[in-house]
Amino acid sequence: MRLIRYTQPTLNRSLTSLPGAVPRSPWSGLESEIDRFFEAALGDLAGNGLASSRFPVDLYEDKDNLYLRAELPGVARADINVEMVEDYLTLSGSRKTPAAEGSEEEAFSFARSISIPESVQSEKVTAAFENGVLLVTLPKREEAKPRKVTIEVK
Repeated sequence: MRLIRYTQPTLNRSLTSLPGAVPRSPWSGLESEIDRFFEAALGDLAGNGLASSRFPVDLYEDKDNLYLRAELPGVARADINVEMVEDYLTLSGSRKTPAAEGSEEEAFSFARSISIPESVQSEKVTAAFENGVLLVTLPKREEAKPRKVTIEVK
């Protein structure tokens, strides 16, 4: 954790002493300062499993498969875990940053669960990780694949 010392902004007295200048209220900007304070104070909590551990994923499909694509830069293949439990696909892992001089190694963990439709064959799910991009292929069941039916017009 890095501590940042806050310094109170000083009011420039030379601007308020000009004739016709409106003095600045000490309460102006209070809302933004309070927002900044809470972001700084609660940012570590969000980093440990709340909002910031949710990473974006792309979901798309073709006639045979559903695909899930996640960009995970800086994450090693051995640190990624993909599992399918019932109708949920869970991606989790961690990224370690090397220790700089005078500091210790930092680790960031992430997890995301996504509801998958029942039309997926969970026993045939595959995943590939290349160049920081994870691609999970979820094959559709035969009955869920679109079929072309020709109808004769009389």
